[in-house]
Amino acid sequence: MAILEVKNIGKHFGSTRVLEDVSFSLEEGSALAIIGSSGSGKTTLLRCLNFLETPDSGSISVRGRLLFDASAEAAEREKNLRRKRLHFGMVFQSFNLFPQYTALENVTLAERLLAGEQPDFKQRRKEILDEIDRHGRELLAQMGLSERTEHYPHQLSGGQQQRVAIARALALKPDILCFDEPTSALDPELTGEVLKVIRSLADQRTTMIIVTHEMAFARDVADQIIFMDEGVIVEQGAPGDVIDNPKEERTRQFLTRYTQSSRL
Repeated sequence: MAILEVKNIGKHFGSTRVLEDVSFSLEEGSALAIIGSSGSGKTTLLRCLNFLETPDSGSISVRGRLLFDASAEAAEREKNLRRKRLHFGMVFQSFNLFPQYTALENVTLAERLLAGEQPDFKQRRKEILDEIDRHGRELLAQMGLSERTEHYPHQLSGGQQQRVAIARALALKPDILCFDEPTSALDPELTGEVLKVIRSLADQRTTMIIVTHEMAFARDVADQIIFMDEGVIVEQGAPGDVIDNPKEERTRQFLTRYTQSSRL
């Protein structure tokens, strides 16, 4: 069974169609890369999955459980929204770190907030918080940031800040890790260190959805590629098919433009 089932998602902003009848599935332990021009709907799709936007139509299910159904009453769609978001870890284009918190505090903040809701938190407060800190340090070590746990965002490079953001997204052990153009805010020399981390997560069979403009990276890391244009999925399949041997003319035109621009 697929870990994620997205069926017929549609989204409009006013009279502007952003997504139309978007459907796909994702197997556990696989990586899906979504490519396409700016304005093709990629980011809006991720925001719908993370419930930062509400789709106008369609449904979203994780592990066979229906999380969202546009045909349901509004109160039902909004029910337990924060809990539904926990299924998806989100890494944004901008790092979105809290400047007043250290790297470790940024990573552990959500865990600490949720821990406070545990019925035995007062009795086990030190034990629970120590375990959260240990987990946060492990995640930062996984990102190669063991020596930066007490540094504030302004003391970190852009690549280091994005790696903190990835650790933060992993902290709550989401079913699916989502990346929205994770290297677009980085200088070229810092892009490689973030892609290396994402590649390592793929090697560990972390279930991921990656919106990216890095075609070579998408070909090497993804198990499946989706090409979007004007809010619809134009083509989807294995990387070797979509990138190296596309069937659709719109896909070929996009890849040609990308190749030409990358040579400039």
